[in-house]
Amino acid sequence: MHATLTTTYTDTRADDLGWCLGLPPLPALAERAVELGGLKLELRLLGASHQMLIGPGRGEGEPVSETVACVPGAATPLPARAATRLGRWEYEFTALTQRLEDTAFVARVREIVTLASGHEYGLVGDYPGLPHAITAMVVERCGAGAVWSTWHTYPQECRIVSTRSRAM
Repeated sequence: MHATLTTTYTDTRADDLGWCLGLPPLPALAERAVELGGLKLELRLLGASHQMLIGPGRGEGEPVSETVACVPGAATPLPARAATRLGRWEYEFTALTQRLEDTAFVARVREIVTLASGHEYGLVGDYPGLPHAITAMVVERCGAGAVWSTWHTYPQECRIVSTRSRAM
């Protein structure tokens, strides 16, 4: 699913992104609910960031949330790796920030847009007024849980922040 986000691009930097678990649902510019074999997930684009919600199973309480965003005071700096237990889930997170040359950056952004917009369980949002500024997410079932990848692009820096998460 491809959405043009109804906001102007805020001049943030890749280094401004933080990581937070357990935040309540934040206001979304675009969202997509998916169900994978009984597992309910919500992909949410929040400006230059994302939030993934994993709905609770029967009798399991609150949903689990992962937020990668500029949330002053609520987020820790983006870790390269993290692992923890979230309710019944074993959760793993990885992040990588890359700086590319101009043409390689544009080509990679196009690849990400094609992947996410063509993916059965994907969501990509672009920002009006700034070419190649996107946030994209894809999710897939993995055993009893899910695995998802996200991309946040920063054209002014030619940087891409990629994350991969797993809840099993």
